[in-house]
Amino acid sequence: MEIKNVVVVGGGVLGSQIAFQSAYCGFDVTIWLRSEGSITRTQPKLDNLKEVYIDTINKMATPEGQTPEGWARGIADYETFDKEQCLAKVETAYNDIKLELDLEKAVKDADLIIESMAENVDEKIAIYQRLKGYLPEKTIIVTNSSTLLPSKFAKHTGRPEKYLSLHFANSIWKNNIAEIMVQKQTDNKYFEDIIEFAKAIRMIPLPVKKEKSGYLLNSMLVPLLFSGMDLYVNGISDPESIDKAWTLGTGAPKGPFQILDTVGLTTTYNIVLMYVKIPSFLAPYNFKGMEKMLKKYIDEGKLGMASGEGFYKYDK
Repeated sequence: MEIKNVVVVGGGVLGSQIAFQSAYCGFDVTIWLRSEGSITRTQPKLDNLKEVYIDTINKMATPEGQTPEGWARGIADYETFDKEQCLAKVETAYNDIKLELDLEKAVKDADLIIESMAENVDEKIAIYQRLKGYLPEKTIIVTNSSTLLPSKFAKHTGRPEKYLSLHFANSIWKNNIAEIMVQKQTDNKYFEDIIEFAKAIRMIPLPVKKEKSGYLLNSMLVPLLFSGMDLYVNGISDPESIDKAWTLGTGAPKGPFQILDTVGLTTTYNIVLMYVKIPSFLAPYNFKGMEKMLKKYIDEGKLGMASGEGFYKYDK
């Protein structure tokens, strides 16, 4: 199946990145949003992404940028890099992305729906059930959920054979991996279609052949984030010291709290909520303490890098 019209459901941190990267690679992209307020939150993310891509491309054109550390494979290969062409693609992507509040209008000719909503089961089910009445027969649906298994939602889509997971890492123009995970009813044809789509938006497709909460990346990353927060809420140390222990001790570019600020504290809060009801004698971490701590940050408007402050402060 040829995929041309892409609809991203949700304009959060990753939703906006997925939309921008897809548009940069020549796809017709619409972001569906629930309210005018969502537009006021999403548009600044797109404005910022435009500047990030431009800054990255300009850096890639310098000797310092032409290194594995400075290069963004999601933007261009070493061998075919053309600065002006890349900058033109950024401008086109930024101008052509459509923001739409009318769900029926947004998806009427969609080849691919990429659901990128918050990790909330009821909200995801509700949007899938709404979509059923509007989608063309051809449409494939993927979820970018980072922790919820696609089998939990397959029956609600009305097309379980065309439903699977497509999960991205943050900063996808540089960290250009796409984890593609099936559920039991996924037809292999659509699995292959999504692998080809991932390649078309300059991602490295990583097939996940059995359902696994957390896929490949988060199966390794989430325990790190939980461990960092557990040290903090139990009064063992502070976020900056915990981050330094990780970055200086391993050579990693970011510690757990820097990663949490990048991901966003609302997403983290929703993930933690799924673990809060685990009996304390089974839970390896203080999830109730994490919930209380994250809620305080969120109530204070400290949502992470996107809001200008989370565990750290950022220039907006």
